Amino acid sequence: MNARKISELQNNIFMIAGHGSSSHSYVVKGDRLNLLIDSGLDGNFYSLQEGLLNIGLKVRDINIVINTHEHFDHIGANRYFQEHAIIAAHRFAATKIAMNDRYVTLYKSGDANELSLYVHVWLESKSRFDLGNYTLDIIHTPGHTSGSICIYEPIKKFLFTGDTLFAGGTLSYIAESGSVGDYINSIMSLNTRQIVEIYPGHGEISANPGEDIKAALENARQFLNKNEEVTITYENDLNIIHKKN
Repeated sequence: MNARKISELQNNIFMIAGHGSSSHSYVVKGDRLNLLIDSGLDGNFYSLQEGLLNIGLKVRDINIVINTHEHFDHIGANRYFQEHAIIAAHRFAATKIAMNDRYVTLYKSGDANELSLYVHVWLESKSRFDLGNYTLDIIHTPGHTSGSICIYEPIKKFLFTGDTLFAGGTLSYIAESGSVGDYINSIMSLNTRQIVEIYPGHGEISANPGEDIKAALENARQFLNKNEEVTITYENDLNIIHKKN
């Protein structure tokens, strides 16, 4: 079992870093409830459990799990939380999770006692979670997938971005239910907000969201430009778009 790197990003907000193809998991220790953003890969659950213990929580201390979208590397360990915690996802992601749509979610645990995944709360844009010490607003940001969301803290102005926005503006692949046009519109919408830090689903956190947004828009527009040759390569478990020289 590989121990995950743990960082305290804000007071009582922790990143438990993913390894391999797993997403990062973020924990918000609330005054009222404890919240987990993305459970990561099924196979990495035990390192997630160890990470929780290192910040003073047991698995059953998590009250809410929010999935930023429906892909297996973000939802895989939901099954270890869903009997005691509320699982929440945008309604477009929830449909695919609840209907066991493995073509879209790419989910396959391989566990002999595998349980179906389900969602208790189907979110809409502008849904809000009030944890007492932090308020988290849901922003529907389709593009990478139809059910992608970002989660915004309006007082501290940080943003959990899932696979919508990465440090450096790296463009993740546009998945089966996604759309480049939707992606550009979502990034433009994020650009209307004050954001001081982004906490993405993979890679490094960023204190330069304005530059990241600018780069993400440029990468997406190049992808749409038929006269611009691009290649898609597989790096760090993400399909990354590069401009050809």
